[in-house]
Amino acid sequence: MKSVLVRFQEYEAKASNAERLVVRFVLEQPEEAVACNIHQLAAASFSSPATVIRLCKKMDFSGYREFQKSLTAELAVRKETELEEDIQKTDTLEEIITKVTYKNIVSLEKTRKLLDEQVLQQCVELLDKSKCIALFGMGSSYLVARDAYMKFLRINKCCYLGEDWHLQLLYAKNLSKDDLGIIISYSGLTEEMITCAKTIKAKGATLIAITRFADSQLARLADYNLYVAASEFLIRSGAMSSRISQLNVVDILYTMYLNQHYEETTIQVKKTYMPKGDHNEDK
Repeated sequence: MKSVLVRFQEYEAKASNAERLVVRFVLEQPEEAVACNIHQLAAASFSSPATVIRLCKKMDFSGYREFQKSLTAELAVRKETELEEDIQKTDTLEEIITKVTYKNIVSLEKTRKLLDEQVLQQCVELLDKSKCIALFGMGSSYLVARDAYMKFLRINKCCYLGEDWHLQLLYAKNLSKDDLGIIISYSGLTEEMITCAKTIKAKGATLIAITRFADSQLARLADYNLYVAASEFLIRSGAMSSRISQLNVVDILYTMYLNQHYEETTIQVKKTYMPKGDHNEDK
């Protein structure tokens, strides 16, 4: 699904005066905007149908119908997120099992709807042509970054991941325009990751962010955003459904890369397979 609100937020600073009227109306009153036809939206935002169509095209929509359809789906996802019931102190074990499992399933499904196939394809092409991949993450996002690191290491794709922020920042400082940075941050607000993002951009490397579906400083800095559902509170006891969704995005990227290099990666995966059992059996 193509995100209307995030695209509009990112484009607002570059919009013309006429376009900005439409952008502001959609961002401030999305529920009203989605119910409008093209002439009603133009009138409500004091613009013209031609301006609305031009804006839709610039945002990579085929026309007003696709824009409206995407906005409808986006608002539905956000509404579902708001309505989800959180864990309560009085919950029984059965209720906790049900809620946690359901929340993970819902998060995966919402993330599936948010993923833009065109952006995913562009990210795989970047993985393909990049000289080396540098991975970044803090806390639970570091665990996701490590999972990605182990996957790409297994198929002999050059990649780096520092165990702490200082090492990650050093990797960011050593990137070149031929390298790729991937920052994993659910909030998109972590100061250390913002510093790494700015460093990556300053070095001329391309930046992919795996982050929540919301406006954030990281999302604005990234060249490409792969969104996960914003289904957790920013202040929480521990990442749960967000981590599952981030891992799912990593799995999708990895599998797409494998599929694009099917013959060679199949051979490489067999080479790097570590047999289970007696470690002394080859002696």
